[in-house]
Amino acid sequence: QVQLVESGGGLVQPGGSLRLSCAASTSRFSLYAMGWYRRAPGEQRQLVATITTSGSTNYADSVKGRFSISRDNAKKTVYLQMTSLKAEDTAVYYCNIFGTGYWGQGTQVTVSS
Repeated sequence: QVQLVESGGGLVQPGGSLRLSCAASTSRFSLYAMGWYRRAPGEQRQLVATITTSGSTNYADSVKGRFSISRDNAKKTVYLQMTSLKAEDTAVYYCNIFGTGYWGQGTQVTVSS
């Protein structure tokens, strides 16, 4: 059973930054593409960013130029660096082994003054 544990969420003012982390329990982490998703209140889950095993990245249009996904295979961790945060980025953020049913528990990000 693979476990994913997100951390790094919190309350931040508009224009601020946060870095989310997702630590995986599997020794096969380097073999998986990873994704970050978010779900805002009353909305469906949205794919935010993905990173392949070779490090290629892809982003939702709404976060391009502001968010950056990266990974450290030695630490079995994927990151989401978020800058220039906006109120509409407020959501619970989840990491996922891309294309699988493995999800973390989520971490709340609230952007508010």
